[in-house]
This record gives sequence, C-alpha cells and structure tokens, in this order.
Amino acid sequence: MGQKKRWVCGAPTSSLFGQTVFYLYCKAESRNGLQGVQEKVEISMTIAADRGVTVAPMVEETVSDRGARAARWQDYAALLKPRVMSLVVFTGLAGLIAAPGDLHPALAVIAIIAIALGAGAAGAINCWYEADVDAIMRRTKARPVPMGIISREDAISFALMLSGAMVLTLGLFVNWVAGGLLAFTIFYYGVVYTMWLKRRTAQNIVIGGASGAFPPVIGWAAVTGDVTLLPIILFTIIFLWTPPHFWALSLYAAGDYEKAGIPMLPVTAGAEKTRRHSLIYTLVLFPVALAPWALGYAGWVYGLGATLLGLLFIAGAVDLVRQRTDEAARRVFGYSIFYLFGIFGLLIIEQLGSLLL
Repeated sequence: MGQKKRWVCGAPTSSLFGQTVFYLYCKAESRNGLQGVQEKVEISMTIAADRGVTVAPMVEETVSDRGARAARWQDYAALLKPRVMSLVVFTGLAGLIAAPGDLHPALAVIAIIAIALGAGAAGAINCWYEADVDAIMRRTKARPVPMGIISREDAISFALMLSGAMVLTLGLFVNWVAGGLLAFTIFYYGVVYTMWLKRRTAQNIVIGGASGAFPPVIGWAAVTGDVTLLPIILFTIIFLWTPPHFWALSLYAAGDYEKAGIPMLPVTAGAEKTRRHSLIYTLVLFPVALAPWALGYAGWVYGLGATLLGLLFIAGAVDLVRQRTDEAARRVFGYSIFYLFGIFGLLIIEQLGSLLL
C-alpha cells in the first residue's frame, strides 16, 4: 500500500511552450520521523488562452516504495559508506604493516576490522545528522535515512553502539593507544567535522580532513603502542590529499552544495579560486609524499612510484586550472583515489618485500 504525503506547494517559476511549470519545494510529513524533507515536484498545466490558472494550495502524492519496506542488513551497511571505508582499511593496513614490531595475525585482523567499522560508525553519525541535506542532493538522496528506510533514531542508535563496540574491541584486544585514537577519530568526524565545521566554513574539508588521515596512525599504534615520525608523515599525506580530492568533487557538484546550503569552497569563493587552491595543495603534497623515501623509511620503489604518481596528480591539477570543465574535475577526482591507493600500496609492497627477503 502506498503512503500519503501532503505537499505544501509553491508558485509558478517558468513558462514554456504554452505550459506553466511549477517547481514545488515541499515539506513532507511521513511516518518515519524524518520531517522537513525537501523535494522537487514538477507539475505542468496548460494555460488557457482566455483565463488564468488557479493552483490548488495543496497537492497529495502517493508514495509506493519510499520507506514502505523494512530495513535490511544492506541498508545498515550503506550507512557505513563502504567506498570510504575501503580507503580507511587500506591506509590503516599500510600503517600496521609499516610499523616495527610483531602483532599476532589474529590481533592484526581484529585491529583492521575495528578501524574499518569504527570509521563506518562515524559515517553513520554523518548520515544521521545530515539526513535533511542528503535528501536535497542528487548524490546522496538515495541513502537509507532520507529514503525513509531507516529512521534517524535507528541510525544514530546503530552508529553509537557500533562506535562504542569498536573502540572497546580495539582497546581491550590490542591496546588503548589505538583504541583512544579511534575514539578521537570518530568524535572528530562525527562531531567536529559533521556538526560543527561542514555547514559553517568553506575550510570545512581542510580542517575536517584530519579525521580521514588517522587510520594509518591507528594501524601503527596497534602494533607499537605509540606514535612516531612515519605515521605523522602518513597522516600529513592524507591531510594534504583531502582538499584537492573533495574540491574536485565539489566543483562538479557545486549546484547541489549551494542548494543544500553547504559552504564548500566553489560555492563561497568560486570555481576559479577552488581550482587554484587545488593546484597549490597538490604541489605541497608532492614533497611530503616523498618524505618516507627521503628519510629512509621507504626504498627506491616507493620513491620512484611516489614521484610518478605525484607528477601525474600535479598535471591533472594544472589541467583543471586550464580547462575549467566538469570533465576535468571528474578526472582529478577519480585520479586522486587512484593516487592514494597507489601511494599506500607502494608502501605496503615495499614493507612486505623487505619481510620476505
């Protein structure tokens, strides 16, 4: 059975080929507890030549599949943002493998799972808090909470329970330095970035990007119980990588961010300034990514690979400044993911190679 929703309608905004098109930004009240969801409803009415058009103040829409079915495990998995989690797992694994010392394989598996699901729990907090914004943006409107499949109450309960479980797991089974760092990472992403920075400043992704840079530090701490220079370098690599990565995304999704009221740099400062800043960050990132080789933590395979990856990243950023197109921004966004996997993949390969030789 469909679910009735009552929409509060707006006024006509354009006329085309004898029809008036009404863009209705509506507020819906539904049983799933999510209120104030904004949707765009388009209604066309033929204009009579000899009279005006009267628009009813209310329109009813029957929604058949929106929030009607019970949540499945796949929906809760989607709250964890699996694509983001894959980067977390990979960079956390790199920190764990690069660390000196031994960690029992079973504990290493527990550590990686805890880091991954802890990061996923932070993503679920983000999905809970940003349900109103996610419902507006094309990229996120199909997520389980704005779709009404999972209620906001269930989302935050799931996120908090998973957060606590993973912090306790890492602390009790591995060590409390790693557990504490994971707790801080969840707090930083879920509260500092999501609730405080994202809707208030164009530097949201610069400051908030630190949350995504902690996994290799946690992986290192899981083995050693401390934090030294190399994990700080790995943290800095991800920290500097994050702005050009997300700014590339925000360049071709600027309309969505503006509509949602998120002050991403292309919205507040314009696309041109965003492109220049992206280039600056890739230039600064280049020598930092070479630091593990320059300081003797990695060998020539890493040094050569990081050089090539960095030059290609800079070339993409230069192309973005010159071309000024969404296609160029999409290329930089896609390559930036490959770049990060490549940098940390090289580190893993060298460390495993040194163990085998």
